[in-house]
Amino acid sequence: MEGSWIALLPFLVVIPISIVTKQVQPGLLVGLILGSYLKQPDILGGVKTLIGYIVDNMVKQNNIRIIIFLYVFAGLISLTKLTGGIKGFVNLVGHKVKTKGAAMLLTWLSTIATFSDPDFRIVTIAPIMKALRQRLQISKQEIGFVIEATSNPVVVLIPVATAFVGYMVSVTGTALQHVGIKEAPYIIYIKSIPFNFFSYVIIALGIYYSFFRDFGGKKREGKSEASNARANGQDPNSLQGEEDLEECYRAFEKDTQSKPWNLILPLISVLVGTIFLSWWDGHLKSSSFMGAFLKADALGVMLEAVFISLFLSLIFYLCQHFSVAKLVTHFIKGGNELVSVIIMLTLIWALSAVSEDLGFSKYIAAQVAGRVPHAFIAPVMFLLGGLISYFIGSSWGTWGLLMPLGVTLAHQSGGNILLVIGAVFASGTFGAFASPLSDNTVTLCTILDLPVMEYSRLKLKPALLAAAITTVLFGVAAMVFH
Repeated sequence: MEGSWIALLPFLVVIPISIVTKQVQPGLLVGLILGSYLKQPDILGGVKTLIGYIVDNMVKQNNIRIIIFLYVFAGLISLTKLTGGIKGFVNLVGHKVKTKGAAMLLTWLSTIATFSDPDFRIVTIAPIMKALRQRLQISKQEIGFVIEATSNPVVVLIPVATAFVGYMVSVTGTALQHVGIKEAPYIIYIKSIPFNFFSYVIIALGIYYSFFRDFGGKKREGKSEASNARANGQDPNSLQGEEDLEECYRAFEKDTQSKPWNLILPLISVLVGTIFLSWWDGHLKSSSFMGAFLKADALGVMLEAVFISLFLSLIFYLCQHFSVAKLVTHFIKGGNELVSVIIMLTLIWALSAVSEDLGFSKYIAAQVAGRVPHAFIAPVMFLLGGLISYFIGSSWGTWGLLMPLGVTLAHQSGGNILLVIGAVFASGTFGAFASPLSDNTVTLCTILDLPVMEYSRLKLKPALLAAAITTVLFGVAAMVFH
């Protein structure tokens, strides 16, 4: 059975089930069940094999560190919401914006403080723009497009202090391990960042629609709402922040205090801590400053930085007389929001392991050796991943599904592995941006009171334009970097 087409079955059932259910986890679970029973084809043996793959892969050092990092980071963000950090940041900058250009510039500049996670960025900046849009004559669609263009596409390009880094390094490392590449996954991930062409193209389109053209021709909407406000005796230039923001989904609790430093200081602590500890961890292993960062244990460093930031933040919040009970409750509540992601990660790790034991890499190697031109792999992986990510709405799910396949194809055909890794990451970024099922899109539309399907159809045109340009770039790059 090993090394035959049977090894493809666990992966083949994942994609259609994920598309039909619009959830990645059910597809992964069915694929894992199938793989476990193919490995041990009897009732009790299959169950025992399934549990063994889940447990063995969950407790691996890097995997358990990723799980802890994601949980603690989400808990820390929840504490900033409880203590008024997000609300304070919103109020701090919201009153200073007087023109549409300034509002758009604020949206871009705010990336510096909110790059840690796309959803976190959305719930931080979208409330500001929602409160400002009537008096600045900006449409909801325009706001949404620019915020999304500066969320997931930006976060995937930043190699430190984000909720994505650990996961991206993990799926890269798992795929590299399957083909026997020993180079550090973090270094490979960093080297692949220049090849995430979709992010660069959609960011460029975001700049274009921010400063040079109204997105979707919706500018009249802002004018009519401002006129309606005047007709009702309201001041369209007043900031509606408090009323709008307190109703804002996932931004903060009603009656929360406004304390911007409760957000700013923890973020600074995570960022500075990650950078310093990365250098400190690697400075004895390399004589150069940049070399120290490449030699550092990236996952360990990020985990240390987020724990240090959590401890310092807790002390800071306790000094402000927030109760221990509330802090603990909200920390756990925030961490629990990522349980579904943690489950997905665990299933991906287990599925990859059972597929490999069934001979996935051996079969792919035997089939593609000398048959698949290397120039086609990156464009095809981007298009396939883009299609899958659009229907399931998950960048992380797409990366977990396709990274083993992409790296194996590139390795066996002699293609550029960095280019293919970039193509897989780009494909997931496309889905997270364009899909109406994306949690980024749903969160944004909830905050801005936008119809999800109508808004998604509107942004699909620039997203497809960016995807077409990206496909061409991958084709050209494949011929240049063969």
